[in-house]
Amino acid sequence: MRYIKWTFWGVIALIVIAFLHYTLPQHDIVRVSDTYEKRVDFGENSIFWAKEDTGNATGTINRDVFFIQTIKKNGKPLVYRNEDTGWGWPPYFKFDTSNLQTQAADLRSTSENPKWVMVTHYGWRIEFWTVFPNAIAVKQVADPDQTIIPWLNIIILLILFAIFWAIRVRWIRFRERRIDPMVDSVDESWDDFTDGARERRGRLSRWFATWRR
Repeated sequence: MRYIKWTFWGVIALIVIAFLHYTLPQHDIVRVSDTYEKRVDFGENSIFWAKEDTGNATGTINRDVFFIQTIKKNGKPLVYRNEDTGWGWPPYFKFDTSNLQTQAADLRSTSENPKWVMVTHYGWRIEFWTVFPNAIAVKQVADPDQTIIPWLNIIILLILFAIFWAIRVRWIRFRERRIDPMVDSVDESWDDFTDGARERRGRLSRWFATWRR
């Protein structure tokens, strides 16, 4: 039973960690090599795409999506999609997809004369499922090895931990005041019942013993 309990809480923890890792903003320092627009037909991976740009028709099975092609310092490619999040989830309230695409196009550079850009994004790059992270902002930086401290993520995680700790403390107090006394009462009643049953069996055995004599 103990292993089932720990397995259950382990699965819950993995789901929460994956959700936060996908949703919270991340930062990459890359070089923008190109930008383009492509018609995308949504299929099984549609959950990883944002909804239609604000003001456009909804419920379409395909639409044009902006993409930003980049190269990391180690030479590996990384492609971002560029979609509005609008008023939906995650709550980035992104409405400037076209402006961001223009900024990214203006920051294009070559390997001989690179311009390093910090791309803020959320989501994952899953190649076999054609999933791309969604770019939120781009900003030119001078050093590709610049240290980035994720202050927003730290603040959000601290707030979530404080909420979790407050709920846990209140649950422990509630359990000690209400649930534990009820469980103890049930245990005592069961012990009294079993003790009474054993006593009755003992009297019955002694009564049969008198007949045997």
